[in-house]
Amino acid sequence: MTRYRRSFLALPVALLAADAAAQSASWFPVEGADKSFFVEMPGAPVYKVLDTVSAGGTPFVYHSYSLEYRRLSFVAQSALFPADVDVRQPKVNLQSALDDRALRLAGAKWTSVDWKTVQGAPAVESTGPLAGGNALRQLVVLKGRQYVSLGYLAPADALRAPEAERFFRSLRLLS
Repeated sequence: MTRYRRSFLALPVALLAADAAAQSASWFPVEGADKSFFVEMPGAPVYKVLDTVSAGGTPFVYHSYSLEYRRLSFVAQSALFPADVDVRQPKVNLQSALDDRALRLAGAKWTSVDWKTVQGAPAVESTGPLAGGNALRQLVVLKGRQYVSLGYLAPADALRAPEAERFFRSLRLLS
């Protein structure tokens, strides 16, 4: 076999290997610091611990992972609600999260709300408009006292972009 023919045959294999390496390297696995969830993001997120207080006055923390990627924003958050948060009716807690975030929407109202279960846990996925032509898509899950939220901010025409779909589909509850 001539050197030219060997190079020609090896080129597609090399290109496929490079493409596969780029695809696997571009998405970053994120496991919550509290070991409550796993999700993939299209890059390494910024991790922050956000101190907060329950309605009953008990301090607790949110673990927050955020990433700006091109014109898209990805956020994953988790928290273990303290004992003074009543989680016996999870839909009430999820509705409270919806109501709180709706205040940031243009018109203070969600465009769509879809009640569902994620790995057997109660959840709600919602979308709504923001000022300036952007939109918010979020998924909030409550498994016992464990709260997990995914948020995605993008131009309204990109709410179902491949990056968004991969981000939301990659969610795994771990505890």
